[in-house]
Amino acid sequence: MQTANSFFIFWVNYMKLKIAEVQQFKNILSAVATIIDEATFQLDTYGLKLTVMDPSRVAMIDLVWAKSNFEEFECNEPTKLCFNIGQLLKLIKGAGKGDKIELVEESGKLRVTIAGKYSRSFTMPLLEPALEEVPVPKIAFNVKAKVTVESLSRVIDDARLVSDHIKIEAMLDKLVFKAAGDLMEATMTFEKGSDALLEPYETKETGQRAVFGLTYLQDIVKSASALSDLATVEFSKDMPVKLDFQQPNPDNKLIFYMAPRIEPE
Repeated sequence: MQTANSFFIFWVNYMKLKIAEVQQFKNILSAVATIIDEATFQLDTYGLKLTVMDPSRVAMIDLVWAKSNFEEFECNEPTKLCFNIGQLLKLIKGAGKGDKIELVEESGKLRVTIAGKYSRSFTMPLLEPALEEVPVPKIAFNVKAKVTVESLSRVIDDARLVSDHIKIEAMLDKLVFKAAGDLMEATMTFEKGSDALLEPYETKETGQRAVFGLTYLQDIVKSASALSDLATVEFSKDMPVKLDFQQPNPDNKLIFYMAPRIEPE
């Protein structure tokens, strides 16, 4: 995972955020953009928070980007900030090592200024914050496995060769991934204690299985791979899968949930 020694300054009225690791922040925005275009971030004395579902309510992200990540963080009172993530990513795409990026709220718009070898300035609209608050699921899962993100990404790529969905099945000593199309099938196995399936590996019941669509799953894992090397995967039969991507900063949180694809008995 690479970071850039750039500066990201975020001012909204009485609030000022300054980020030294610009590439890291770009990666966070890219992860959110895998499931939603417009997001309402909550800002308080702890940092940035986001809990939101995609429009089809298939995927959900639970994100915390803590105050400790910021070079400067000033927030007088909790507030919400809503914008189009793709638009902001386009504007700051060219920011690189040694650049300074400043964002200032001006009458319902966000002014984006990038200062480096030359200075350029843009404006983009701020949006009406979402009123709905999405609760984080409280589920007691039967399977909990720690895997490498690289291995998970490869399994998903293999499954996409033959199908648009994947089945995960938990055994006492392994995780089995299966994908089946009209003409081809694929089976990938993570053995307990291997370089792919790490300890601890917990399963309350053998034969637990669930099926998930690969389109979102592939995008989520790809984006998260820029931020994490390890992920904890939790699931139960016909329940959402939880993907908790381990962060170097323990104050941060990057968790995705995906609804299962229910198969007929």
